[in-house]
Amino acid sequence: MMPSIFATIVQHPLSYKVGPLQITGFGLAILLTFAIAQLISQQEMDRRGHDGSVMGDLVFAAVIGGLLGAKLYYAVLIGDLSSIFSRAGFVFWGGLTGGILATALVMWKKKLSFARISDVAAITLGAGYAVGRTGCWAVGDDYGRPWNGFLATAFPEGAPPSTVGNMSRMFGTAFPPGTPENQVVAVHPTQLYEVTLGFVMFLILWRYRDHQHAEGWLFGLYCVMAGIERFIIEFFRAKDDRFFVGGVFTTAQVIAVAFAIGGAIWMYMRRDVTPTAPGIHAKMARTS
Repeated sequence: MMPSIFATIVQHPLSYKVGPLQITGFGLAILLTFAIAQLISQQEMDRRGHDGSVMGDLVFAAVIGGLLGAKLYYAVLIGDLSSIFSRAGFVFWGGLTGGILATALVMWKKKLSFARISDVAAITLGAGYAVGRTGCWAVGDDYGRPWNGFLATAFPEGAPPSTVGNMSRMFGTAFPPGTPENQVVAVHPTQLYEVTLGFVMFLILWRYRDHQHAEGWLFGLYCVMAGIERFIIEFFRAKDDRFFVGGVFTTAQVIAVAFAIGGAIWMYMRRDVTPTAPGIHAKMARTS
């Protein structure tokens, strides 16, 4: 019999100790995510003729709000506040909501235009999502259902390890009777799927960064794509919250649908440039 062409990938967490510091792949991914967000957003604001220096405070607010929102959402979802201090559980929808609320507060205090900032931020969200999900891969978190196809990956040191016992107790996955609980299971590497889809979103948003609609339209497009992406990826995820429509859909998918619909409505509202809904480029000052 011919051997299998594709061997199961075994993932091990990326973690190095440098003196008293523990450097992890997740930490590096988060650092790169916000560094990229700062770089893209500031340059894009400047390119459009606006003051890009304001993005520094907004990115900082997004860091704080995003991390807090991600952990609080996870803690509420599983009903365990102590999980706030664990290395796992940075939930996307919680992080996105927390980041939006935190930056909106800063924009309100600084009297900045939400439509203007969000239009630029949409591009960075696509890029940041792609980079951030590499951190989930590095820590072995947010993987998928059992699978034995191309790119099937085992997470023996994941958060949690992808063992029969963990998959059964935490995600409700059924295995044949007598399967050892400590047996490591190969699963869908959904983190890599999300990295790919996030990069595709970024490319589309980058392609439309000079759109002719009113400021904010691009953020609506991001919301639509993010909702669709999340709705699709949830079918492959190992989840224990499939409560809707006979246990087929997850809580995240319900939020994803609402997010996509909201984004479509926002795109429609920002489709035309008007005196109260300006275009994305600042008017050039007239010279005498």
